[in-house]
Amino acid sequence: MAAGEVAEKLFSLSGLFAVYKPKGPTSAGVLNLLRERLLAEAGVQTNENKRNKVLKIGHGGTLDSAAAGVLVVGIGKGTKMLKTMLAGSKKYTAIGLLGKATDTLDATGKVTEEKPYDQITKGDLENVLQKFTGDIMQVPPLYSALKKDGERLSTLMKRGEAVEAKPARPVKVYSLSLQQFQPPLFTLDVECGGGFYVRSLVSDIGKELSTCATMQELTRTKQGPFTLEEHALYEDKWTIDEIARSLEHCMSLLPGEPSHKKLKTEHPGETAVSCE
Repeated sequence: MAAGEVAEKLFSLSGLFAVYKPKGPTSAGVLNLLRERLLAEAGVQTNENKRNKVLKIGHGGTLDSAAAGVLVVGIGKGTKMLKTMLAGSKKYTAIGLLGKATDTLDATGKVTEEKPYDQITKGDLENVLQKFTGDIMQVPPLYSALKKDGERLSTLMKRGEAVEAKPARPVKVYSLSLQQFQPPLFTLDVECGGGFYVRSLVSDIGKELSTCATMQELTRTKQGPFTLEEHALYEDKWTIDEIARSLEHCMSLLPGEPSHKKLKTEHPGETAVSCE
């Protein structure tokens, strides 16, 4: 394929697909790397400030730096469909640690409290989970991507500024189950709606058990119809052809989306997916 054709194929990509975000980088960092890879493969030279204008791409819900798993990506007109992904259901596997609390509610923070946990049985933990299933109220963590006056709360906290806790808000937990209990560690599977913080859940479970708890590890295993096992492209598959294939597959999973094929016959030469 000639260089011009490769670029043309890249700019014709449109829709939603999923990538694997490893532990470490931010969700925005993963997107920047993906964009760089694709522009480099297409031989498109841009300066850093203009990359986003040249290739429209966005993600459907931040995963914390310390978390891994499915990150849904919108490309081209697909970026307009990302709002529905933010509100949709997500599944996570989380490992909690009993007996310790941190300021960030996860393993990246400073330990703020330690309490005994030896008295807690598997049954105690399972009983408590019922209180956190269904429509519940949750206070979001102070270290989060939520904003105050246009700045992320986590940025303000790191600068040492006083940040007031956001008020509790309604969130939805579709299912919550205990997968493993090896004190002090416990593993949960949770399916929840938009705006839910698994870190807050783990911390709240600790308090409910009259001890404390912090999240050690978090993996998003599903977002909307996209699963980690079937749909998330690992970094070695971040190529224009692989993404084109993945888009074909992923777009067929979304309800009510016209297929690529139908669009091609209606609008010759156009491969954009209608997403208004």
